[in-house]
Amino acid sequence: MSYQNWAGNFTYGATEMICPESVEHLQQLVKEHRKIKVSGSGHTFNAITDTNGIFVSLRHWNRMLALNEERGTVTVEGGITYGELCAELALTDYALHNLASLPHITVAGAAATATHGSGSRNGSLAAAVEGIELVDANGELHTFSRGDAEFAGVVVNLGALGIVTKLTLNVVPAYSIRQFVYENLPLSQLEENAEGIFTGAYSVSLFTDWQQPRFHQVWTKCREEDGGASYAGHADYYGALPATAPVHPLPNMHAENCTEQLGKPGMWHERLAHFRMEFTPSAGKELQSEYLMPREHVYEAALAVHRLREHLAPILFVSELRTIAADDLWLSPFCDQSSVAFHFTWRDDWQAVERVLPLLEAALAPFHARPHWGKLFTVPADVLQGQFDKLPPFRKLIDKYDPNGKFSNAFLDTYVRPARTRLSGDE
Repeated sequence: MSYQNWAGNFTYGATEMICPESVEHLQQLVKEHRKIKVSGSGHTFNAITDTNGIFVSLRHWNRMLALNEERGTVTVEGGITYGELCAELALTDYALHNLASLPHITVAGAAATATHGSGSRNGSLAAAVEGIELVDANGELHTFSRGDAEFAGVVVNLGALGIVTKLTLNVVPAYSIRQFVYENLPLSQLEENAEGIFTGAYSVSLFTDWQQPRFHQVWTKCREEDGGASYAGHADYYGALPATAPVHPLPNMHAENCTEQLGKPGMWHERLAHFRMEFTPSAGKELQSEYLMPREHVYEAALAVHRLREHLAPILFVSELRTIAADDLWLSPFCDQSSVAFHFTWRDDWQAVERVLPLLEAALAPFHARPHWGKLFTVPADVLQGQFDKLPPFRKLIDKYDPNGKFSNAFLDTYVRPARTRLSGDE
C-alpha cells in the first residue's frame, strides 16, 4: 500500500502503517525498525516526513491530558490536532495565543516545522511550547522543559530527533475575536505604513495574486479585550474599504467554509483560523511555498514579487502576507528575527512551479528570505544551511539522539545533516 500527503503531490516510501497502543509499544517499534517516522496529518508538501521504513500513526493519541491553571499550561498527546485541542480548551476558561490558517494540522507537526499564525506580537505555534517528551532512536524516553540547555534545539526538531509523545503548551485566558475584512489595499501603503497595517489588529493577513499593485483583501482579527469592537466603525483600513459580505481569500470562491466575518464576535477558536473547524479541506489540487524574512523588508520584497507577476499569473491561486514575532528556537525561521511571511498557494502543477521558484527565490534573496521547512522550495542546501546559525549545535543533538539516522531521510540528509554517518544498506 502507498501513502500520500494531504495535497497528493508526494508519495511516501513507507511500506507499512502501524498504530502503537502505548508509549511502551512505540518504544518497542522504534527499537525493532531500522527506519521509522510519524505520518502526522500529511500537511507538509515536500519529503521532510518521508521514510523508506514504516510509518507510525499517533492519530488516536489525541487527548488533552492536563490543564495546569497555576502554571498556565496544557499538556497534550503527540497526535492531537489543533481542532481537537481547541474543542477541549473551549470547555475551559483558557485559550491558545494563536492558530494557523487550518485547524486540521497536528500540534506536534506544527511545532516541529515552526508553523505559524499571524500577528506582529505573536510568536509561531512552536513558541508556545513549554515542554516536550520524545522517544529517541534507541527507544528511550526523554523530557525537555523550557530553560533546559537543549530545549531551544528540540522544539523545532524537523522530526530528526525522535517521535514526540507529549507536548506542554502555554495557554492564556480565553478571549473573543471580531473579524473584519477590507478590500483593495494599495501596495504602496506598505512603504510608509507597514507597521500600522500589521499591528492594527491582533492578527492581520494580506491577500493578493500580485497582478495589480494592491492586496485584494485584508483580514483583521481583533480581540474585543483590546478594543476590537471599535473596528466596526472604521470607514477604511489604510485606503482599503470594508467588505459588505463574507468573502473567501480566493476570489469567486464561496465563503461558507470560512470563519465568521463582518465583525460578529466569537470565541478565539472560532475566529483565529481562516477556515471553520468543522470544514475538512479536500485532498490536494494545490501546492504551497512560503518564505520568511526580516519584517523591515516587506515593502521592497513585495515590489520584487510584483515584478514577477507575469510569471506568477498562470500558476498562482493566491498569496498571503503575515507577520510573526521573534523567538529563540534554533531552527525556527523566526529565531532572533521579527519576520514577515510571504505565502504562495499554487496550482497543482509542480513542473511549472519548479520553473518559477528559482526566479522567486532570486528576487527574495536580497532580503535574506528563509523557506518554510514543510513547503516547496528550490533553495540550494548550502544557502539554506548558511541561514541558520544554530545548525551546528542541532547536528550535535542528532548525533546524540539519532546517531545512525533512523529518523532521517533524503530531505534531512540534504538540508540538515549532509555529513551524517549512513547506516549499512542506506541509499
